Amino acid sequence: MRKNTFIVLLILLIFFVISFLTNILGPIIPELVRDFNLSLGLAGFLPFAFFVAYGVMSIPAGLLVERVGEKKVLLWAFLISFAGAFLFAVKPGFGIALFSLFLIGIGMSMLQVVINPLLRVAGGESKFAFNSVMAQLFFGAASFLSPLLYSYLVSNVHSAKSDFLLDLLNKVVPQNLKWVSLYWVFAVISILMVLIIAVVRFPKVELRDDEKIDVGNSFRELAVNRQVWLFFLGIFCYVGTEQGIANWISQFLQTYHGADPGTTGATVISNFWGLLTIGCLLGLLLLKIFDSRQVLILFTSGAVLSVLAALFGTLDTALIAFPAAGFFASVMYSVIFSLALNSVPQHHGTFSGILCAGICGGAVVPLIVGALGEAFGLRMAMVFLLVPLGYILSIGIWARPLVTNDRLGIKKELSETNA
Repeated sequence: MRKNTFIVLLILLIFFVISFLTNILGPIIPELVRDFNLSLGLAGFLPFAFFVAYGVMSIPAGLLVERVGEKKVLLWAFLISFAGAFLFAVKPGFGIALFSLFLIGIGMSMLQVVINPLLRVAGGESKFAFNSVMAQLFFGAASFLSPLLYSYLVSNVHSAKSDFLLDLLNKVVPQNLKWVSLYWVFAVISILMVLIIAVVRFPKVELRDDEKIDVGNSFRELAVNRQVWLFFLGIFCYVGTEQGIANWISQFLQTYHGADPGTTGATVISNFWGLLTIGCLLGLLLLKIFDSRQVLILFTSGAVLSVLAALFGTLDTALIAFPAAGFFASVMYSVIFSLALNSVPQHHGTFSGILCAGICGGAVVPLIVGALGEAFGLRMAMVFLLVPLGYILSIGIWARPLVTNDRLGIKKELSETNA
């Protein structure tokens, strides 16, 4: 039991690290635009390079886990992440940044495939739901803290302040690229995770049928199911919206309100992720009372209004409305994913792999926003985010799950339409 408890804590730490490395792009995009003289269109390729890795690696990683086991995949994932972060830390440049982010994205997608089945086995099936919520809280906490670390580093590296960390970073970070210090931190975190995982003994994970990925008959059966691709598009739209907001907040505030990306921009992004985490907790309560489709419609409507207020309101309004958009986005991923799995009676492991590949929406939507920003300005470009939000809203209308979410006083039952 002691070993399993330690593994659970390690998995929660991995969730924290995934989020810490994933959601830092938003705060540093204005720095990249300025220091590498990028257009908005070119800047859009930065999140593209990271999130396209999910589309490339999600299904292959699932097959790799079954072949070599969880521990090796975790080690390889963090080694690849280390290589990406270290490469950019020692040789910062736009081309290197794209390759570096792709490598880190490959590593993070491999981790995502491993940790949920491992969490189920290590913590026990009876505690899986609780541990999954804890994992999301760790994920959200890292998203909240990473912009604050960025703000601390750019304010204190190559300054009059001195401590052990700053003194080390002062020796390796270019004076005109203080934000590169983040990638030294990422490299150190990744190699530390390699060392920790290398000495830990992992429990044997027997994948359930609904966790296995089959690219043969199961995939072919799912590929001809229209529902599968409609829900794939839902995950695509959600991650695209989440990253389309988070990655462009700081640049928007700097462009239209003159806000400092190192302080105000980083704080707003931190609040965006913080409220997204808090929203998850409220969402859990609401899902015990209301049908998940009703919750999805309510929260998506709130996100639409928040985005419009942030884009067309004053600075003070934007400082509140952007984080509010994070709050309303909080339940979307879990509701869409659960509606998807509850709408297809079998092959859930393969279907989950297809849905996880939809995370590549985080590559495409920010890229579209950047391209539109070149032509019409960033404000009008970000109005495009209403398109994926509109699609997410529609899911709450047309979804017909075979099993509805379990609510207080209401037993799970087959929907009349699909019974």
